[in-house]
Amino acid sequence: MAGGSAIRGSRVGAGPMGEAERGDAAPRLYVSYFCAHGHETRPAFAADATVPETWDCPRCGLPANLDCTNPPPPPKIEPYKTHLAYVKERRTDKEAADILTEALQALRARRERGEVIY
Repeated sequence: MAGGSAIRGSRVGAGPMGEAERGDAAPRLYVSYFCAHGHETRPAFAADATVPETWDCPRCGLPANLDCTNPPPPPKIEPYKTHLAYVKERRTDKEAADILTEALQALRARRERGEVIY
């Protein structure tokens, strides 16, 4: 007789997994959300949970709402701005010229004093 277990191929807790063993499922509410691309998403919520007004579409990532005839528009995407673009928003051309002149004067003064400038 080969050595082994009488319940070979089984593990502790193995058996038919059904509603009787796990208990009854909680009551659920399926809600439809619609995005601007026409996708419908139906997440499940607990029957007593508060349903959110918006939900992100898992297919395209756009926001979705409960109104199938009037889905929310896609968010406006701001173009990438460089550091220089942000600086130009904060300063006028005259202010930039004044700052540059001041910095050049300070640099020239240091040079005249014989300081080493790297």
